[in-house]
Amino acid sequence: MPNSDDAATNRPRYDILIILNIDQTDTVLLEMDYDVIVAGGGLTGTIAAQAISYYSKQNLKILVVDRNPEHLPGRKSAPGWTCGDACSKEAVDYMTERIKVPWTRPEIEHDVKGVMAFSPDYETAIPFDGAGYMLNRQKLPEIQNARTKKMGVEFDFEINLSGLIYDGTQVVGIQGVDYKTKQPYKKTAKLVVDATGITSMLRNQLENSTKVERKIDRRDVESTGRHIMYFEPGENDLAQFDPDYCIIHLDQDIAPGGYGWVFPKGDNKVNIGLGVEKSILEQRNKRLGKSDNVASLMKEYLERNKAIKNAKLSEDAGDIHNNTGVYQVSVRRQNDCLVSGGYMLVGDSAWMPKPIDAGGIGPALIAGTILGNNVAQAIEANDVSEANLWQYNIDFIKEYGYKTAGLELFRRLVQTMTNEQISYGMKHFLGNLDVEAISKGEHPDFTGLGKIGMIIRGAMNKTVASGLKYTSGQNQWLVDHYYNYPKDPSGFDEWNKKLHKTLDESYVKIASYAA
Repeated sequence: MPNSDDAATNRPRYDILIILNIDQTDTVLLEMDYDVIVAGGGLTGTIAAQAISYYSKQNLKILVVDRNPEHLPGRKSAPGWTCGDACSKEAVDYMTERIKVPWTRPEIEHDVKGVMAFSPDYETAIPFDGAGYMLNRQKLPEIQNARTKKMGVEFDFEINLSGLIYDGTQVVGIQGVDYKTKQPYKKTAKLVVDATGITSMLRNQLENSTKVERKIDRRDVESTGRHIMYFEPGENDLAQFDPDYCIIHLDQDIAPGGYGWVFPKGDNKVNIGLGVEKSILEQRNKRLGKSDNVASLMKEYLERNKAIKNAKLSEDAGDIHNNTGVYQVSVRRQNDCLVSGGYMLVGDSAWMPKPIDAGGIGPALIAGTILGNNVAQAIEANDVSEANLWQYNIDFIKEYGYKTAGLELFRRLVQTMTNEQISYGMKHFLGNLDVEAISKGEHPDFTGLGKIGMIIRGAMNKTVASGLKYTSGQNQWLVDHYYNYPKDPSGFDEWNKKLHKTLDESYVKIASYAA
């Protein structure tokens, strides 16, 4: 019989009794609390919750759990939502068209026409992504959460999650500690969506899957730092600041293994930051005889920018909890498998930021939207097994994930190059090649680079051309391989074995191009 407590909401609810083996010694009889629990109340989590609610016609009981207090929802770390704050219009439109979630002011703080990536010598600029938005990451979650609550989704804040609850091989809930009461916290659900972030405790301790990767390789993580600042105009140099374009600087001396960014939030307001890969930073420090870290590189990067004078951290109410900070972001393909029984990964938890520029908001919007439809269908079918959730893997790869492995190889190749090589490659190869593909985040095609052209450009530049040609060829194989992602779990092991064999061989080959 339906639970009468839900009659007022026109939401059909049923009491479900399950046997839970919580610690392998105690057997407890519990009532299922929710249809879906979304662990993580950041941008990805709230979009996923809204998508689930939308596709289920608000007929599911959904809980979002976050570790932060209610006035700071989804905060990544103590300093704030440390991020470049940029997102493509294409990704926002994808979400809005499908689940009818509009983004307006003040969520959108500033419009941009695109992203321009500059070579170390500033002689070449390559366009990426197309039109987009600069977001206010403090106002955005506030507004998102209010919208999510209006859709009937519940929230629990200040919850420190420590792990999942299982019924045999099926995930059936979450557990941890309630910061507010200092008491143990346990909630059960048919399905748990993990949106807790790059180092997810839930994913790291997952017990019911051999397909989901639990830990990320240190090489695939970059440390980032950024400031949100007001400034006085300095020199008129659009390679240093442009109110219409997000600027990326490739420079192995100032952002080793990563890049610097200057993203406009207005005519005199900027989100400025950089990302570095630890091992490459160590190599850079040894090469230059320095001992820099992210903080010191940030200081130097800001001082170098002649278009920005007398910069001060923003004291706007919408920035006060988010005006500076350091964080980590993944720069690899998404997790090879995004589901297990009763469990799904999305956003940073699934390592979805783009490998080439660490942009995570766009992929999160796409994935959260897709996930919502998959979840609604699975709950309606009363089947949240690994096999029935598998379609989420296929749908995300078809929409976005097919390109990420190739971009990962391209990123690793660029990380091996000197500034001189990067400048040469961008000028002679990237500058006149497949800009449309690059703008969509796809790996450009370098397979047509001729042998004669490589020879006459000298040994160093022959290495650049050879590396670009090689990664292009590998990218085509990877795209084809992802298009052939297994239709069900039974084919995963063989598919994944072939993927990792190719990736491992590619990593070794790419390393050989290092100067």
